[in-house]
Amino acid sequence: MTALYIILAIIGLYFVAFCVFAVMNVSHIMGRDPAARNPLEIFFLYSGIHAVANHRIAHFFYKAKLFFIARAISQFSRFMTGIEIHPGAQIGKGLFIDHGMGIVIGETTVIGDNCTLYQNVTLGGTGKDKGKRHPTIGDNVMIGTGAKVLGPFTVGSNSKIAANAVVLSEVPENSTCVGVPARVVRINNKRVVADLDQIHIPDPVSQELCKMYIKIDELNKKIEKLEAEKNEAL
Repeated sequence: MTALYIILAIIGLYFVAFCVFAVMNVSHIMGRDPAARNPLEIFFLYSGIHAVANHRIAHFFYKAKLFFIARAISQFSRFMTGIEIHPGAQIGKGLFIDHGMGIVIGETTVIGDNCTLYQNVTLGGTGKDKGKRHPTIGDNVMIGTGAKVLGPFTVGSNSKIAANAVVLSEVPENSTCVGVPARVVRINNKRVVADLDQIHIPDPVSQELCKMYIKIDELNKKIEKLEAEKNEAL
């Protein structure tokens, strides 16, 4: 009976901790998800809430060097939610994981406050070196569907990573990344608007082509002017 009481006590503590961490995140999501109808729906039905709450518990055991328990909780959460967060990852307050299926967050990842991740995002590492090998994400960063951020660099605060972008190098603050490999588009050094739009994002390739067309047009006009001056001289 004693063993049963201990098991029940552990389950009870786990449930209380889970509820506390989940409730802490509900208010952040209410203001950022247009599909959210009420707090109870978010608490019971949003897999992102469950994944983050489980991660907080797993991270506690990870810091206590109880790695097996931490990883067991992480794998249980992955099985239940489809979201894999290594217990060693450091996550700030207000992380919003929308839908979330297929998200992978590596061991040395650091995520700031009030970030948003969509499904199939990977915050991964490169190489087999020990130490810091996953990205550091600043505050208020939005990472679109299917984006991959790979390596031990920083994505600056207030930035947006477009859907399916593959980011392999540093991203300045207040920037937008688009493409494979991703290119940075600066927006007049102004803070990126804190919306969830993954579509209306500048295309750097199109912008470069437009610059080329403008330059070619200027050169054509200069050639026409030189030819006209030459004809007049003759």
